[in-house]
Amino acid sequence: MEPKSRIQSLTKLLEEANYKYYVLDAPEMADYEYDHLLRELEELEAQYPQFASANSPTKRVGGKALDRFEKVEHAVPLESLQDVFSPDEVEEFDQRVRQSCSDPVYSVEPKVDGLSVALEYVDGVFTRGATRGDGMVGEDVTENLRTIRSIPMQLEDAPHRLIVRGEVFMPRAVFEELNQKREAMGQSLFANPRNAAAGSLRQLDPSIAAARKLDILIFNLQLAEGKEFQSHGETLDYLRSLKFKVIPYELCRTLQQVQAAIVRIDRERYELPFDIDGAVVKLNELSQRKLLGSTAKFPRWACAYKYPPEIKETVLQEIVVQVGRTGVLTPKAVVAPVRLAGTTVTNATLHNQDLITQKDIRIGDTVRIRKAGEIIPEILEVVLSKRPEGTSPYQLPEHCPVCGAKVCRDEDGAAFRCTGSQCPAQLSRNIAHFVSRNAMDIDGLGESIVDQLIHKGCIKSPADIYSLELDEVKSLWKSGEKAAKNLLAAIADSKTRDLSRLIFALGIRQVGEKAAKVLAKTFGHMDALMAASVEELTQIRDIGAITAENIVCWFADPACKEMIEALRNAGVNLSAEQKQVDDRFAGLTFVLTGALSLFTRDEATEKIEAFGGKVSGSVSKKTSYVVAGENAGSKLKKANELGISVLTEEEFLNMLA
Repeated sequence: MEPKSRIQSLTKLLEEANYKYYVLDAPEMADYEYDHLLRELEELEAQYPQFASANSPTKRVGGKALDRFEKVEHAVPLESLQDVFSPDEVEEFDQRVRQSCSDPVYSVEPKVDGLSVALEYVDGVFTRGATRGDGMVGEDVTENLRTIRSIPMQLEDAPHRLIVRGEVFMPRAVFEELNQKREAMGQSLFANPRNAAAGSLRQLDPSIAAARKLDILIFNLQLAEGKEFQSHGETLDYLRSLKFKVIPYELCRTLQQVQAAIVRIDRERYELPFDIDGAVVKLNELSQRKLLGSTAKFPRWACAYKYPPEIKETVLQEIVVQVGRTGVLTPKAVVAPVRLAGTTVTNATLHNQDLITQKDIRIGDTVRIRKAGEIIPEILEVVLSKRPEGTSPYQLPEHCPVCGAKVCRDEDGAAFRCTGSQCPAQLSRNIAHFVSRNAMDIDGLGESIVDQLIHKGCIKSPADIYSLELDEVKSLWKSGEKAAKNLLAAIADSKTRDLSRLIFALGIRQVGEKAAKVLAKTFGHMDALMAASVEELTQIRDIGAITAENIVCWFADPACKEMIEALRNAGVNLSAEQKQVDDRFAGLTFVLTGALSLFTRDEATEKIEAFGGKVSGSVSKKTSYVVAGENAGSKLKKANELGISVLTEEEFLNMLA
């Protein structure tokens, strides 16, 4: 088969598999077969990029990062709904509707607790997706929406222009898994799936959104050129026929049926795989909607019934302290089992010492508890009238419960942290960071392999990686010796990394990639950095007093010194790469815009900064050059208005030559 035909065939086949798996929940293709076909498509697109579709299944994993989100004016406003909180208010809504409409029929639907977006299709092809924003203007999040596998990239028999509205959400199971990983890494937890979904959809790097496994339910037809419909239910059925994942709905002809549907959705809400915070009641007939119209804020033909959070009392039996991979001590309340929001709760988050002190939470207290965002159990307050005699205020331990090292409070926050550099609770996280792509970049040392090596006692610090032997690692994979040899080769290759990567890999608090590059460039060798004082470090641009203190304290730790010596003895490079200085772009500011085909934005940025220039995300009078790719928009227009020099990609490459 010709490459173009094969690419088209694979694209259609994989999208159909996505539809059956993510929309119908009825997969027919095995994961192995899907992955095999996806790899074939990736290889063909790399070889024949002229035949690759912008909506290819290969784009589902996330493309290149953006510098910012462009504004989008909605063709049809994305209105919000008026909230109601009681059956009486629902009855008042019905009475207002009946004053203008005879025999109204309502559609009652779950109100998904997520982030509202509009999806736009032209000639059946997904072209743009935007957040709701203020209802009139949102943000272009097209690249992130491409990663949601339940969104069809191409529609059959669709009108010339189609716009639909949906709610992006994070499934409960995905949310729980994400928070477990964040807790293990010592990162702050998302309060609820809605916050997690919103944060994921607004990531400038689409690969992060792809990893978060977002989903969507379509709940409204905004525009369908050339199509006419009589009712809302008819539009939803039409969208379902186009293979959208559509919100379930129930048609009700009386107020009593509406009230019963609201109660039923509430009763069944915890059996759903996603969060809801209410039920939406809408007029079904579109002509009646047009008759009622909208106020300045809300449509008159719909309302959103909000469910109150469920609150229960239970007894706090114990407070256990967990140590995350950054050394942060996190207290957790163990409570007497209580049924709450559809599940049995046995523990609740306490966040930190400040919260415990503020609410005066003590072991033995009766507490009122609820699920924050219907997911994470939290203690609202103590029932002081039921406090037993003899209780005392709770304080986090002064020594780490895992390794016994002293615990110190962060100067710049509420966290209490273990100071033990060799604390087992932190080891896995430290090594995972050390081998990560932007640090020593050791391919093959994933989280599970690292955990196995720690469990077997093969590694007790990042430096031990360089003393691993074939017999120690070949049993970690089914493929055995071949994978082990590949890993050892990757480890050997990492010894030549630049000093800046090694400094970043050490995981010194507040020393990120940028600071690591500055330190490597300033000191040139690890020994010089180790000998630096706080005073010397604070003289360096981008290195503040707290960061300088962290650096000096880290290198003063005997265990850290021992690790540096072990790295030296293993042959790991401790010197900065010596580069010939070329500051041809010194004092110049570049703006990159449009679709770049000859290089990525990251590659262009790296070159500009290497030659002393600066890259900005917006055009101003201070901009020196705008590098414009295909479909350059508002930035190019503004550059022309200000008389700023505009470069093609070829002209930019000539400047680099």
